[in-house]
Parts: sequence; C-alpha cells; structure tokens
Amino acid sequence: MMVRLGTRRSALATIQSESVAQLLRDRGHEVELVMITTEGDTNRAPLETMGGTGVFAAAIRHALLAGEVDLAVHSLKDLPVQPEPGLVLAAIPSREDPRDAIVARDGLTLAELPQDAVVGTGSPRRAAQLNALGLGLAVRGIRGNIDTRMSLVTSGTVDAVVLARAGLARIGRTAAITEVLDPLQMLPAPGQGALALEVREDATELRAALAPLDDPDTRAAVTAERALLGALEAGCSSPIGALAEVVEELDGSLMISLRAFVGSKDGGFELRRSVTGPIEAAPRLGIELAQLLLQDGAADVIPPGAPPKPDAFPTHPEDLVPTNAAERES
Repeated sequence: MMVRLGTRRSALATIQSESVAQLLRDRGHEVELVMITTEGDTNRAPLETMGGTGVFAAAIRHALLAGEVDLAVHSLKDLPVQPEPGLVLAAIPSREDPRDAIVARDGLTLAELPQDAVVGTGSPRRAAQLNALGLGLAVRGIRGNIDTRMSLVTSGTVDAVVLARAGLARIGRTAAITEVLDPLQMLPAPGQGALALEVREDATELRAALAPLDDPDTRAAVTAERALLGALEAGCSSPIGALAEVVEELDGSLMISLRAFVGSKDGGFELRRSVTGPIEAAPRLGIELAQLLLQDGAADVIPPGAPPKPDAFPTHPEDLVPTNAAERES
C-alpha cells in the first residue's frame, strides 16, 4: 500500500512523521512525506491569540479531507479535543516522557536560577505554573522552534527556557537539559509526549495497517486527559495541565491516576486536584475531575461549558477498526 503522509516542515514534525513512516515501511508499505505549511508555522503571534489548540493541525486536516494526503502525524497536544467530522485517530503509539524540561545557562536548575532570572516560554500553562512557584522569576513570552528557543539561552537573551522533554528527545537535544521538572512542580499539557495518527474515516485498509501501532495504555491515559480538557475548554483560554498514568494493582487490574492543574497566567490563582479509577472509565474520570475543579473554584476563571459525552473519547484499540465499512466510530 502506498501512503502519502502529510507533515509540517519543522524539524520536530518531520522527525515524528519519519518515525511513523519507517514503522509502516518495516511492515511492507511505501510512504511518501508531503510537506504542508500551517498557520502556526507562518504567524508569529502568541498561540492563544490565534485560537490556541488547532493552529498547527487545521491545514493538515484540510489536506486529509481533500484527499491530498492519506495520513497525518500530529503532536496530540496540538489537536482540538472534539473529533473532526470525517476523520479518526487510527492509532496513538507509545508515549514519550511527557514531562517539561528546563534548558538553562550554566547548567542551572529551576531552583538555582537567581531571583528575576528571565525564563522564556510560549505556553500560558507553563507561565502560570512558573509564577505560582513563587520563585521571583521573570517569565517572558517567546515563539519559535526548539533550536530557536534554545538559542535564546546561549545568546543571553533569556536565562532559561521551558520545553517539552519529548520534543528534545526526538530531535536529539536531551544533553542540553539542565533539569526535568517533576509533575508536582509543573503538570504537562494534556496529551504532551504522545503522537496521534489521523486518517479519513473511510480509509479502512489504512486504519487496519495502523492499528498495531496503537498503545492501549497511552490511549487510555490521553483519553482521560483530553476528556478533562474538553470539559474545561469551551469559552476559556486559562492555563490547564493534566497527566494521567496507568498503574497495575496487586490484583492485576489496571487503574488510571489523573492529576490536573488550572490557574491564572500570573500565578495568582492555582488549583490542583486528582482522581483515580479503572482504566475503562478513562473518559468519565476526565470529566469527573473537570467537574471537581469547577466546583472547587476553577469556575472563577473558566466559564463552565457543557461537558462532552464520555463515548466521544474511544479508549479501546478494538474501537479503531470497524467490523464493516459502514460502521462509524463514536
């Protein structure tokens, strides 16, 4: 089977796409990478002013729906929560380390940075959690690819930057990391570190070819995180962090531990809560935690919206490939 894989032109996006392409080639398929430019690549404004989530995915999704490409490899954290009509997530491979990392001058950790040290990030979520730590840091908004942001440290423009460890690992830059941040300090973005393989809903053969790449534990974890995000996101741009982890109980059952953060960008308000439940309840756990956050004060900074239905977030890999061409994924 010949597969046209649509990808952004950035080094990270190309590496992520090529890794998936190689997995398909190892299974006997031919893969051609098709470069696509997105609004997030050309517009240097802060992401939240462009609509935030989705600015990197829209052009690739359009190409998928138009039949110009057959497969898209997204960073899952860049995908809107609500499904795109006509498209499905055919696989979510095993997740990279989802934590955030510090790249700082002189090998410094976050706690070792002096008061008023300038820390660069383009993420309101990271800015909120940095400010909430009360370390007296000066958080500055930045944009650009990983190497561009890291160059701000070497040039002395900033003292440190915060980046996703997964991205640094994928482009071979982990040696530059001066500290990997504990989620107790900074929860990552929902879906951070995970890839999403998206195809047209009617691409039955390609969906079947991609199904073995799906990791059930990763899918369950990000399903919980994105269900939470979906219940909080409507009408709001407040910083939100979430991390779900799958753990095995003594009786062999699988449970999900889900933690979340909601705060204000200036660090003046922060709220952290967690829930635990069975792995098959991943969507419900995300929605329940969102409701708990809203009840405990997040509603003051996040206008409540109608939560998505739990069945909008498929958990089990067998849901990925329909038993017949007419069956639709929920």
